[in-house]
Formats: sequence, C-alpha cells, structure tokens
Amino acid sequence: MPDLLIELFSEEIPARMQARAADDLKRLVTDGLVEAGLTYASAGAFHTPRRLVLTVEGLLAESPAVREERKGPRTDAPDQAIEGFLRSTGLTKDQLEARDDKKGQVWFAVVEKPGRAAADIVAEVLEAAIRTFPWPKSMRWGDGALRWVRPLHSILCILSDEGGSDAVPLDIDGLRAGDSTEGHRFMAPGRFSVTSFEDYAAKLKRAKVMLSAEERAEHIWHDATQMAFAQGLEVVEDKGLLAEVAGLVEWPVVLMGEIGEDFLSLPPEVLQTSMREHQKFFSVRDKAGGIVRFVTVANRETADEGATILAGNNKVLSARLSDARFFWENDLRLAGTDITEWTDRLKNVTFHGKLGSQGDRIDRIAALAREIAPVVGADADEAETAARIAKADLSSEMVYEFPELQGVMGEYYAQAAGLSDDIAAVAREHYQPLGPSDDVPTSPLSVTVALADKIDTLTGFWAIDEKPTGSKDPFALRRAALGVIRLVLEGSIRLPLLEISKLPALRNRRAMLEEAMAARLEQDREDVRSSDQGLWADLLDIVKDIPEMYQRYKELDYLRDRIEGTREIEAADTGEVHDLLAFLHDRLKVFLRDRGIRHDVIDACLAMPNADDLTLLVRRAEALQTFLDTDAGVNLTQGFKRAHNILMQAQEKDGVEYSFGPDPKLAETPEETALFEALDAAEALIGNAMKKEEFGKAMATLATLRGPIDAFFEAVQVNAESQILRRNRLNLLHRISAACLSVADLTRIEG
Repeated sequence: MPDLLIELFSEEIPARMQARAADDLKRLVTDGLVEAGLTYASAGAFHTPRRLVLTVEGLLAESPAVREERKGPRTDAPDQAIEGFLRSTGLTKDQLEARDDKKGQVWFAVVEKPGRAAADIVAEVLEAAIRTFPWPKSMRWGDGALRWVRPLHSILCILSDEGGSDAVPLDIDGLRAGDSTEGHRFMAPGRFSVTSFEDYAAKLKRAKVMLSAEERAEHIWHDATQMAFAQGLEVVEDKGLLAEVAGLVEWPVVLMGEIGEDFLSLPPEVLQTSMREHQKFFSVRDKAGGIVRFVTVANRETADEGATILAGNNKVLSARLSDARFFWENDLRLAGTDITEWTDRLKNVTFHGKLGSQGDRIDRIAALAREIAPVVGADADEAETAARIAKADLSSEMVYEFPELQGVMGEYYAQAAGLSDDIAAVAREHYQPLGPSDDVPTSPLSVTVALADKIDTLTGFWAIDEKPTGSKDPFALRRAALGVIRLVLEGSIRLPLLEISKLPALRNRRAMLEEAMAARLEQDREDVRSSDQGLWADLLDIVKDIPEMYQRYKELDYLRDRIEGTREIEAADTGEVHDLLAFLHDRLKVFLRDRGIRHDVIDACLAMPNADDLTLLVRRAEALQTFLDTDAGVNLTQGFKRAHNILMQAQEKDGVEYSFGPDPKLAETPEETALFEALDAAEALIGNAMKKEEFGKAMATLATLRGPIDAFFEAVQVNAESQILRRNRLNLLHRISAACLSVADLTRIEG
C-alpha cells in the first residue's frame, strides 16, 4: 500500500492563513480520495511560510471495481424518459435489460466501473483541490488563469512504497508535478529530490527548514526564555504572537535587543503593544515588571550572529516608540489640564445610528451607575464621576493609535487628572470580564460601572431590535450578558435586573422619541414660518419649553403623538425587558451547566418569584441540585409528582379546584393522620426558611415529608367511594403539592 506526499511550494503565505490552509488541503484531498474509492490509514498536514504539505499513509494502490444496478423507467415509457435514463447511466439502449416488475416490464442498467490506479485518482483530486482552494484572498500572476494566495512555484506529488517512488503525472497551467522541492530561501537555495515523507522531512531539516509549526514555536520559546533567564529577566507570555511568529520563519533564530533609555519611562503596556503590533517583538521584563528588552526572531543565521539585524530593528523600533512617546506626552498634558475635554469630544462621535453618540451613552451609563451604586455598596456620586471618565481615553491619541489599549490608558490619564486610584481603576476594569476566563473586578466602583455599561449595551440594542441571531452576534451581546452574570454572581450582588433594566430601556426609547419629536417640531415651525403665521410659531416655542401646557394643547398632532407614544413606549419596554431577561436566563443556563447544575433544575427555579435576582436564583438552584442528588430528594420528587398528577387529573375531570383546606378529623388511617401532622410541622418551617432564603434548610425540611407521603399512598385510596373522603384527600394532595411548589417548581424536574 503506497504512501502519498504532496507539497505546494509558493511565495510566503500570510501567517494567519497557514494553519487553516493546511487543514483545508487535508480535507479536500482526503475527502476526494475516499469519494473515489481510495481509503487510507492516516493523514497529516504541515505548513511553513512557503509550503503546504500533506502526507497520507496506507493508501490503496487502486480503487475497487464497482458493479451497480439502477432501475429505470418502464419499457413502454415515452422516449424522452428512456433517453434521460440512458444519459444518466452513460449506456446505450441495447445495453439495458428488461425485467419483470409489479407494474410490468422495467428497464434496468448494469453499470460496471473498473478499478482505477491511485496515481490517476490523486492527480484528479489534487487538481480539483488546487483550483477550488478556499483562500480568503487569492491572486493571479503572469499570464496564467490559476489563482493562489501567492504565486505558486512548484508541486511535489509522489507515491512511494517498498519498491521506490514515482511522481504523479499532473500538469496544472504549466506547473508539472515532480519529486523535488527547495530548502531555505537564503541558507540552502537550490532544488533536491525526495523519495518519501521521512526522506523529505530529513532533507528539509538539513536544508534549514523546520517543517512542524509546533517545533518552530517550541524552539522560539525555549531560546527566548533561556536568553532572558540568563540575564535575570522574563519573557512576557504571548501565545498568539508566538503562533504568528512561528508562521513567519522557516528557520527561527532568536535574538535579544535593548530598548533605548529614552523610552523606558513609557507605560509597559504601551511598550508591549507597540512592539507586538508593529514589529512582532516579544517583550522582556525585569523583576519590577518594567519592559527593558525585546526579543525578535530572524529567519536566518548570520556571520555576525544577528548584530546587523538587531541594529536595523533598533532603528525601526526607535522611530515607532518615538511616535508612542509623542502621543503619551500630549495625552498626559491634556489629561492633567482638563480630562473632560475628551468626554466633550465624544458627543460628536457616533456610538450607533439609532442609539446616539458616545456622549449620549456616557450620560446613560452615568445615570444608571447612580441607581446601581447603593445595591453594590458604592458611593453614588463617585460612581457617576467614574462612569463619566471611564471612556474618556477613547478620544486620546494613544488609543486612536492602539485601540486595544482603551481602558488601560484611561487609568493612567485619570490618575494624571488627579482622580483617586479607585476612580481611575474603573477606566480599565469596567470593560471586564471580557470572556469566561477573564478576571472579574472586585472594587464596588468598578463593578457598578461595569454593570451599568453592559446593561446599557444590552437594553440599548434590545430597544432597536438588534439581537443575536444564530451564530451572529456583531455587537458581542452574548459576551455582555455573560459579563453581567459573572459580575452579579461572583460579587454575590442582589440586583433586581427586571427593574434595573427598565431604566436604560426607557431612556433609550424616550431619547429616540425626543429626537423624532424634535424633528417634527422643527418641521412644524418651518411650515408655520413659511405661511407667515408668527403667532403659531411663538405658540409652538412656548409649548415646547413648558411641559405643563401639553394637556392644554393636546389637540396639536405632534403633542398627541408625544403623549400616546410615551404610553406605547412604556408598554413596549416591559415586553422588551422581559425578553432581555429571558436572554440572560439562557446565558445563565449555559454558565451553570459548566458548573454541573442541570438545566431542569434551573428551569424549576426560574419559575419561582424573583427570578431576575440571579444571586438568589443560583443559590436556590444549588440547594435544589444538592437535594435532588440524594435518595430522599429523588423519592420525594416522585411522591410529589404522583400527588400532583392525581390532583390535576381530578380537577380537570371534575371542573373544580381542590384547594380548600382538608379536615384532619376526616382522616381514617394512622398514615393519613401522620401526613396531616407532618405537613403541619413542615409548612411552618419551610415558610420561615424561605423568608430567610435558607433554601438548604427548606429542602431538608421538605425531605422529612418523604416517609409520610410514601406511607400515605401505600395505605390510602385517594379516589374513595365516599365523595366527602375523596374531596378531603384531594385537598390534602393540594397541601402536598403546595408545600413542594413553595420551594421550587418540581413539575419541571425530569425523570
């Protein structure tokens, strides 16, 4: 069974495309081989900046012969139907067979496909893969029609076994497949032939090419960390940059350089971001956390051990850092003078066409922060101040150059403006958490503004009906929802989301109404002026400025619209906020599922009052999950469902509700009397525990009913012949159901 080796050798492929391209090559070729009848044992894909490589082991030498019978139309069918069948099979009419069928004679075609050599199939499949390759961007070069991400220079395609290797006959627009490739562009130019994957990998290594991206990354990280360690320093870990740099070089050579003294006063985040984004340098820090060196990765060894390369890198780096220092000094100067100038600029920056400017959004967040602050334990005035400066750095030159530094620079600038460290920290921390593994702020001020920011985002986009759909979430609303959930739960915050969410929703809606009505008013004023009715123009101005006169002049269309529109808005907001709460609950289910809480347990707790208090909701769910993990919990749930089902069936049949208090004097058996006594004792304890939100205690008390309920059903017939007894026992079942449902909606528990 032969092995297949394919290499597509080109100019440098962008690092961000390499891994996906290698996977696509593997998928396209292996799927095509299997479709053609060639199975294989294993396959592996590799990539470097100049090549995509696929190796397939244990390939069949040829595809198996196939014999297929296909049923066609009746023998007396119209000629057009028979001709269509012949075209689909590739046969002539004299090659068809007439066979008896239930409805008469039917034509059958016997199609035999002989096996094909692996080389022919590979050539066909590889050509199709190359011509239809799904590059995000591709190009043509020269006079050819072939498209590739960068000019494609050669194709290596060989089949090898114990007897040797052969090149697959393939020619694509003048590119003829062969058995040779090239090594490193500078250190080992020239072509060489290979006979197998093992031979290929070994010769590439000698030609200064590391085929494995993982090996290149490990080599870079090992050499960089060893260099830093030797000088008592540490390389700042950056997995994304490491993967990118490993895709830029075929033979990584790690070099460490120094940062000019003039730039060491820049914030470490600025140095790290500038070097990463512009130069693809790793940052090296000292024990105090300052960035003092950089690591770069060259693609070749040099006689001067990289001195010339480092000199060139230092020159370019100095120019980049000079720009960063200019931005930093200018921003500091303005922040120290009047940081509010930045927030004023944001009034002219659009946040969203339907949600106003960034300045409008800051006003909403500041107002909401005042509402949330007492719940979180923050000072309302400080919360409003923090909210108003939290996004000020969006107007700074540094954040304009490096958007990923928003918040980080805001903290530095707030400190330069003389604000307290707690308020300054809000600028950085209010964006958190950015994901499921990101840190959650703990400072009350930061938590307050972070919640206000995320709730305003959610309610705003809900108000304009820009909700996530399927996999699309352009405004990262799922992330914002998860942020609210983590902030509330990890801070154990008792926040009534239903009421809190109404505030920005109403503000968003009313802001849109005000804008629409202002436009209407202006148009009315222009109409009045054009008709030279100055009196009406004055009246419109008076009505606009004196809200108390709305009722007096409600016959005017725009005023009636305003009054009626406000009522409609309040009704619409209620529905939208409930819809938003349902979205948060869906995100909460995903979050809690990862913590081992069953979805039916969450549903059982969501059906209870105050489900918009996520902290209360999760505490109840955790207690219920613990309860249901015990035998008593499982058995009690079964007893409850039995009682509840009998009760529901009887109520549906009789058309009445059995909720009147049962009389213990009508109890006929000791088991029935014992259940009355157990319920009397449990209901008081459960009610008291639920008021104190001691859910574990409430459920432990509920568990004590398991025995009396089981004994009751063993000894007592609920549907007794006596209607008095039957009614009394159904009312007793209602007490069982009510006691259980007061803790959680156990009807939603599965199993």
